[in-house]
Amino acid sequence: MPFTQIKDRALISVSGPDAEHFLQNILTTDLDTLEPGQAKPGALLSPQGKILFDFLISRAGDNGFQLECRADIADDFVRRLMLYRLRAKADIAKQDQALVTVAWDDDSAASHFDSIGADSTALADTRFRDIAISRTYGGETKDGGDPNTWQKIRIAYGIAESGSDYQLGDAFPHDVLLDETGGVGFKKGCYIGQEVVSRMQHRGTARRRVLIAVAAGPLPPAGTEVTVNGRPVGTLGSSNDGRGLAIARIDRVKAAIDAHHSIRAGETPIMLAIPHWAKFTYPQDAASAEEA
Repeated sequence: MPFTQIKDRALISVSGPDAEHFLQNILTTDLDTLEPGQAKPGALLSPQGKILFDFLISRAGDNGFQLECRADIADDFVRRLMLYRLRAKADIAKQDQALVTVAWDDDSAASHFDSIGADSTALADTRFRDIAISRTYGGETKDGGDPNTWQKIRIAYGIAESGSDYQLGDAFPHDVLLDETGGVGFKKGCYIGQEVVSRMQHRGTARRRVLIAVAAGPLPPAGTEVTVNGRPVGTLGSSNDGRGLAIARIDRVKAAIDAHHSIRAGETPIMLAIPHWAKFTYPQDAASAEEA
């Protein structure tokens, strides 16, 4: 079964009788809908609604959770969680083990993970539609698997991650499709930044979105500006073999498409498309985008 191992991730454990109540009150993810065996996306926001930390969260026993995040932000994430804990009975700690195994296209993920010495309990990565993606924590193989194909899958499905596709503190959950991948609970109670996120949802004012960028050849590096007639409309993220992710203003992209204007990443002509599974669409009236 194809797989890859990711070594730049970390696990943070939050456990105790108040762990779920504590996390439910600060994170975007609705833990009431988090089933055992699932790894759901989420974020801890600023009061202004910007993403400070992104992660995948899963259950670990009756009163425990594990949050998988970038290794380089884990210590800051732990400090922020402790700041919000106050008197909640919850233990917060970064785990020593941080190796993540990602596998795809197989119905017997657990048996494969047994064979490589990893934990036999595979978690379903719920960000992906119509493809089974599993994650396990622990164990190691002789090689790192197939990271190139994993990158292609992530790009094909428009799954953006901080660091490689956007910078923390610079994006709203809607910008990176957390509203569509189950990373935001719109029916749960208040959490940090909830008012801003709910307003964007109910008013339909989200304009920056993750799009799939396609070029005839290699794409320029992540961080390259996406432009129309020299005007910036977004920024390029990860890329692989002429396909990549871009976070762009969909109203301005639609106006460019309607006017048959060239869209470029740096000097490279590109086409931009909405991920095939996404529910959002280009604005029907993008004529005013040139003035926005």
